Amino acid sequence: MRQKELRLALVSTGGISLAVYMHGVTKELWHLLRASRAHHAHSRNAAPDTAEPSGTEAVWRALFETIAQDRGLSLRVMIDILSGASAGGINAVFLAQALATGQSLEPLTHLWLERADSDILLDPDARPWGRLAKFWAQPLVWAALRWPGLQPGGHDLARQLGPALRGEVRRKVSRLIRARWFAPPFSGIGFSRLLAEALDAMARSPADAPLLPPRHPLDLLVTATDFTGHPTPLHLNSPPLVEENEHRLAIGFQAQIATLHGRPMAALPELVLAARATASFPGAFPPLTLAEIDQLMAERGQGWPGREAFVARIMPHRWRQGTLDQAALVDGAVLANRPFGPAMSALTSRPSRREVDRRFVYLDPAPHNPGASPASQAPAPIGFLSAIFGALSTIPREQPIRDNLEALERQSRERQRVRAIVENLKPEIEDTVVRLFGHTLFFDRPSHARLISWRARAQQAAAEQAGFAFHSYAQVKLAGIVADLAALIAQALPAPLAAELGADPHSGRGAAPVEERLWAHLESLGLNHLSERSGGASQAAIAFFRAHDLNFRIRRLKLLARRLTSNWDEADGIAPAMREAARDVVYQAQALYQAQASLAGLGPGFSDHAAQFATHPGAVLAQIAARRDLARLDDEVDALFVRAIEAMDKPLRRRFLHAYLGFPFYDVATLPLYQGDGLGEFDSVKVDRISPEDATAIRPGGTRACLKGIAFTHFGAFFSRAWRENDYLWGRLNGAERLIDMVCSTLDMALDETVVRSFKRRAFLAILDEEEARLQADPGLVPALRAEVLERMGR
Repeated sequence: MRQKELRLALVSTGGISLAVYMHGVTKELWHLLRASRAHHAHSRNAAPDTAEPSGTEAVWRALFETIAQDRGLSLRVMIDILSGASAGGINAVFLAQALATGQSLEPLTHLWLERADSDILLDPDARPWGRLAKFWAQPLVWAALRWPGLQPGGHDLARQLGPALRGEVRRKVSRLIRARWFAPPFSGIGFSRLLAEALDAMARSPADAPLLPPRHPLDLLVTATDFTGHPTPLHLNSPPLVEENEHRLAIGFQAQIATLHGRPMAALPELVLAARATASFPGAFPPLTLAEIDQLMAERGQGWPGREAFVARIMPHRWRQGTLDQAALVDGAVLANRPFGPAMSALTSRPSRREVDRRFVYLDPAPHNPGASPASQAPAPIGFLSAIFGALSTIPREQPIRDNLEALERQSRERQRVRAIVENLKPEIEDTVVRLFGHTLFFDRPSHARLISWRARAQQAAAEQAGFAFHSYAQVKLAGIVADLAALIAQALPAPLAAELGADPHSGRGAAPVEERLWAHLESLGLNHLSERSGGASQAAIAFFRAHDLNFRIRRLKLLARRLTSNWDEADGIAPAMREAARDVVYQAQALYQAQASLAGLGPGFSDHAAQFATHPGAVLAQIAARRDLARLDDEVDALFVRAIEAMDKPLRRRFLHAYLGFPFYDVATLPLYQGDGLGEFDSVKVDRISPEDATAIRPGGTRACLKGIAFTHFGAFFSRAWRENDYLWGRLNGAERLIDMVCSTLDMALDETVVRSFKRRAFLAILDEEEARLQADPGLVPALRAEVLERMGR
């Protein structure tokens, strides 16, 4: 059966109390991934089902089984990249921890519903001492309480509220307004304690296996803002070096998924720091300092062994300058509310075990200002306070992501253009390969030695026929190898050496200083101008390519997999089942090479060797070559292919070998067009959004019609558990609807619309049944929504 992966890169935006809605969405994502993992294991007989699925996991399992039966497709869904800011950053941290460890997200539901309350978040020192505290501020309280969102018959949010709920909100708003002024009312250390409490509860919960395949990379990045900023060097022509103040801060983690039992995404203080920093909303919470996390760990009686290495990695400039104690970190959404860029940068060198459909999914609970006046009304005057608040908060949070999406679209168009060039080259290259191997003895019976000989023959022919263009191809290939090696070494450098070299993976120059030293080393060996063309390459040059040109091997297998995805079917005398088996072998081989592309693939202890890079770069390169041992991998892949080819019938065998051996001709023609990037992991990147505006199966009207937390400029859910329960439930419902749409959209031939609609109905009812006992702050919430579902989608 054909296999495919739907890979999601999740980008979560800020939203203050709408974090509760976002948790509902990520909770449904978690259920989808658990069901997908179970279905995948069951379809491969990798593990017996230990329990019958329940709730929406049963619905997801049924959907995967329907796709397998009706479309002949075994589909696996996974998230391997998470990027978030502010409230979205918190949810990204906890979802990443669940993916890496197999732990439950249920404790986070408890955190949001029980603890994300303004009375709990208030700093004890900021609470008003009594009803008469700041009595002179009572006019401000009255003004706030006349906010249309709290008036019966006013804003849509309040039309269904009873007196008890309105009273609860009024009391909490009053306490917040009469709390201390000129200092943030919410407690920073209190917030950190809540985050640690939720991570502890996740660790205590029963854990399954991780939700990603073994050895698959998982990237997490959240944004924060360095309030005072730190000097960052800029390299110019004249003067050669200047400094500017940099406020952006990226806190990133990468994990390699363990084989059986998951490992935490990072140490608890590091995850708490990332979540607390990204959601440190200016004015509401005090800025985060390292002293706060140190205080938290001291209260818990725990150490922080990796503290020095962690802070040196995320704040290298402050670490070098000795100003870490001056760092004050505030909300990541101040400068970047939709962090697409970090997620895009994590796309390189993702391992592929089967066909991939890559999606960027951005989670945005309020894509536009829900309180904005209709266009037909005159705009409200902009006052002093509204201008300040808009500049500090509203405008950055509502900036469009057009630049990011246009960059993805440009990348997809470029790949489509190069694919068109490849398709146009195909007839000529296939004829060339047929002429080259048309009279080759034993072509239908390849062996390990024959494959090596045929690859060398094809490589030589491609070089000779390319003429003078081959030299530019070789230089592009060399530049790509050096850039990849520099990035790998820069990641492994100890912090003091990285500081000495000026290698900062979070700066614009990144690994540039390491790359410059590598070029200098190659020049000293006479290898900085390499050509593999006959007569033009030294033995040292050939050895360098064989030892380090990992991406050439990966590109070759990607093209072969793409060929096996094309219409080689019964019309060519090729059985689809046999073609699928051949493609599985190609993806298996590709994964072997891709496992060596990352720092983790080099194995433990490489950082100790990287420490000698400044004085002995050649020794570090030798270590990389020895640890990767590409010659051994080549032998392993050759053995895989020889066994697979033996099982193929003659038409597929010849097409397979022609495509495999013809790759050097394609690579010479296309690699310079890709600027060294090569044939990518996927044909294109698609973008999907999850928002109340896009999920209208139950209730039209979008954010304003569904969410309560949008009141008080997105602080509303902090004032009422009933509002938090409402938004959490809508998050799960909207998440299920949009995720069903995404799963079905990856099919070449769509499911019948009535089938899709029935799965949405089943998912909605399963969520309502599952949550009814928990969500009791408003006893009418679940029954009313169930009635809406039945009315809109049939009984």
